[in-house]
Amino acid sequence: MAAPSRRDRALADLKASDRRLARLIESTEPIDTKAWRRARPLGDPFSVLVYSIIGQQISGYAARAIAGRLQERFEGRMPSPAELLTLKPADFRAIGFSGRKVEYVRSLAEHIISGELQVDHLDRLSDDEVREQITASRGLGRWTADMFLLINLERPDILPIGDLGIRSAVQRLYRLDHLPSPREVDAIGGKWRPNRSLASLYLWASGSAMPKLAKVAPTVAAR
Repeated sequence: MAAPSRRDRALADLKASDRRLARLIESTEPIDTKAWRRARPLGDPFSVLVYSIIGQQISGYAARAIAGRLQERFEGRMPSPAELLTLKPADFRAIGFSGRKVEYVRSLAEHIISGELQVDHLDRLSDDEVREQITASRGLGRWTADMFLLINLERPDILPIGDLGIRSAVQRLYRLDHLPSPREVDAIGGKWRPNRSLASLYLWASGSAMPKLAKVAPTVAAR
């Protein structure tokens, strides 16, 4: 008899940790975590973080259009940090960037060039160190850092506590009379350690609220 896989053990531990979550898992179609990640953008870190900034507070359609126009400027790929900094304010405006987002992507590029944000070494850092590195750049918050950890670095114990889909799923799961705060979600999800990433996927699936991110073309350095 084959030994249970890591995923099977994680599912068993989640079910044992929380009866409500166990019922949710049993009533949800099994989630292929590898396929889930393949459906999300797994480009180089700079490109993924630039797209995250582009997508703030706008529709997915608008974000894809802006990212596409940015890529058109660089022969169908995302620019490197140094290349992005060659764009003038008028160039950014023509592409569709707001003034605030110009500040954010320039700050990100500058942090990488200066070495303050070592995007190629994030996989060597702890979860909290990755969050600290990413959120040090203007315009990048906890949600972006958590999604990067969960999708791009495949960390097993990430619960995006500020994500609206996660918060809504926790509200339904526990039949709360209010939308829980990120702090409340963090407290409730403590029992799901060290498998909170898998719990997050089932919470999203329960409300069909899987985060949708567009594919991004790699930078020239990533090719």
